[in-house]
Amino acid sequence: MEKLHLPIIIEIDEDGYYIVSCPLFKGCHSYGETIDKALDNIREVIDMCLEETKIEELNKFVGFRELEVVRNV
Repeated sequence: MEKLHLPIIIEIDEDGYYIVSCPLFKGCHSYGETIDKALDNIREVIDMCLEETKIEELNKFVGFRELEVVRNV
């Protein structure tokens, strides 16, 4: 068994649900009413993605940065 450490992005939508994504896989998203439930759900999605994707074919996660944008109000 091989352990992988995968980046996860967590957001909250307008209804208060936690939206989670794993940027290493295309279309790897899930949600939950709590962070724990959202993480359980994304684990299931990641398991499905791993069945169809070789480790060598994963997107390369570079990192997270904050970008400042000026908004004209």
